[in-house]
Amino acid sequence: MDVKVITRHAPSNYGSLLQSLATMKIFERLGHKCEIIDYRRDDERGLKAVLTTLNGKEGWNGGLVKRLAYILSRYPEERLAEIKFNNMRRHYLKMTGLCRNMDDLSRLSADVFVTGSDQVWGPTLNGHYDEAYFLSFVKNTRRVAYAASFGRTLFTDEIACEYKRFLSQYDAIAVREDAAVKTLQDWGLNCVGQVLDPTLLLTGEEWEAFIKRRRIKGDYALVYQLHNNPEMNVLAERLARHHGLPLYRVSPTLHQIKRGGKFVYLPQVEDFLSCIRYCKLMVTDSFHGTAFAINFNRQFVEVLPNNSTGSRNQSILRLTDLQSRIASNLGDYFLSDDKIDYKHVNEILHSERGKSMEIIKRILS
Repeated sequence: MDVKVITRHAPSNYGSLLQSLATMKIFERLGHKCEIIDYRRDDERGLKAVLTTLNGKEGWNGGLVKRLAYILSRYPEERLAEIKFNNMRRHYLKMTGLCRNMDDLSRLSADVFVTGSDQVWGPTLNGHYDEAYFLSFVKNTRRVAYAASFGRTLFTDEIACEYKRFLSQYDAIAVREDAAVKTLQDWGLNCVGQVLDPTLLLTGEEWEAFIKRRRIKGDYALVYQLHNNPEMNVLAERLARHHGLPLYRVSPTLHQIKRGGKFVYLPQVEDFLSCIRYCKLMVTDSFHGTAFAINFNRQFVEVLPNNSTGSRNQSILRLTDLQSRIASNLGDYFLSDDKIDYKHVNEILHSERGKSMEIIKRILS
């Protein structure tokens, strides 16, 4: 079949790109032609993305000088990341032509349209949902969701009403988090069940095949951080010292250079994967950072994001019986002394991969 997937592939971060790549690979493995819909919101890229983020930064909105300082400090790195991720997307993804609005999207054709993984049903950078990710542009064609995420668990009555209206148009829905299963049940909507994020459907060995070289030599601890949490920086440094390891930090955003650790800035996908694959210990607040730590059987400590999106991290830890890896305070660096039993974790993943693949076959049929 001709399968077209809409997902959050365009933001300049590794999770967005790698989950898109994995989704495409899985559908192709089943014998289908798969393309990622190249839908790009103008307010999530380049200067508009910086300005959209600035609107939510109270400390930087105190006058023209502060606003200009923020723009000048963030736009160059945003632009550089955009250029580099555009090149990586062109290399790794099979995409449709560029779609900027609902008219462009409505001209697409497929046998099945899929809402893919990541926080597709959560707020975009401007704080509002985007109905394009609910496939509202699709008419008279099967529409399904695989590993879709709300990115949050609390909804106003108005938003819940809108979501129910959009989601009732789907032929089948499978979601990534256990909290999302409950939300759909509470709304009286049919859900096929909880499934693995596509990055976990590919095995660690399959991801390792993308790695061309070892990016960092020797033993080291790695921090991969998405959210601004000074306590996480301190925890990572304490963990590295406790184990006598040099600390490295990998990030596509240059301003993280001030947060501690030898800095690996904006690496290629294969080098990003290498950083995780060969670390002795990882500290992360990222869902996909956690997913790759698990896939590569790395020892890791989880710091839950200091916002409402932590449920997705907790969900994957519950699924793999790794809730004990969550650090609740700076003194929890001793968590890393307890080694993860990956024989048990891998048995769970093997079983869940089988279940998720069966669900994919069912929702596509």
